Amino acid sequence: MENLLKVAMAQVAPVWLDKKATLNKIEATILEAASEKAELLVFGEAFLPGYPFWLAYTEGAAWDLKVNKELHAHYARNSIQIEAGELDAVSELAKTHKMAIYLGMMERAKDRGGHSLYCSLVYIDQKGEIRSVHRKLQPTYDERLTWAPGDGNGLQVHSLKQFTVGGLNCWENWMPLPRAALYGQGENLHVAVWPGGLHNTKDITRFIARESRSFVISVSSLMQTSDFPKDTPHLGKILERAPKVLANGGSAIAGPDGEWIVEPIVDKEGLIYETLDFNRVYEERQNFDPVGHYSRPDVTKLNVNRGRQSTVAFKD
Repeated sequence: MENLLKVAMAQVAPVWLDKKATLNKIEATILEAASEKAELLVFGEAFLPGYPFWLAYTEGAAWDLKVNKELHAHYARNSIQIEAGELDAVSELAKTHKMAIYLGMMERAKDRGGHSLYCSLVYIDQKGEIRSVHRKLQPTYDERLTWAPGDGNGLQVHSLKQFTVGGLNCWENWMPLPRAALYGQGENLHVAVWPGGLHNTKDITRFIARESRSFVISVSSLMQTSDFPKDTPHLGKILERAPKVLANGGSAIAGPDGEWIVEPIVDKEGLIYETLDFNRVYEERQNFDPVGHYSRPDVTKLNVNRGRQSTVAFKD
């Protein structure tokens, strides 16, 4: 039925800072979700190849510190360059199993020189085509020491059966105007991806659902120090101060009335499934629609620059 959508939330841990091994885990997760006939699969923020937890525990803001430089270089080597075909196998699996995928990843963007890192949220449709790459607009706090700020190009929505899906990274979900940019394009299934943590998802998930009268899927990863590969650069220094649990999950789904469909789940690894009924969107839009009958574009209106930004423009 076109009004029903089976979604899967991948509350799992990456193989931290290991691109190849994490890609293998992504592919295995897709196959597992396909066996349950999932139509949309979502991974957490920066899942591929993992969140830069070391910054908080290795004097991340110190100037010219060799530890930071070597960890950053390791991170860059394990980040993804889409133009080089590094997501081709994932796209092919999406096509084979007719599954849409939102994947949080580190992008080493070729159109920005290929050296800086962007926290990107990639949408792959059920035909296996990459439809948008949203680079996080504003990295948060210590993230700014390793991630570059993105642009508005990825503020896009996509049709999936009767749903219109869009997504944001982590604390971008607290930014009213990027949310409004997605609402204005008809979003009714909002995907919020996080590195992990109940403290992130327990309030904002229901708030966005209530504000937008949309379904909201919050997907978080898991991470413990026991998940850190033994060959991680400067692992001993990281472990000196890192807590045992760095990300405890908290993946959840709220309905268009702002109430829980799946309450936040913590400390449990695996795929979490739910079937959503689009009709509930229409039910809740009766009394409130933030960009429809309950908006005043003659008074307030948002302008969005969706141009992909680059340092140079060539004319050959």
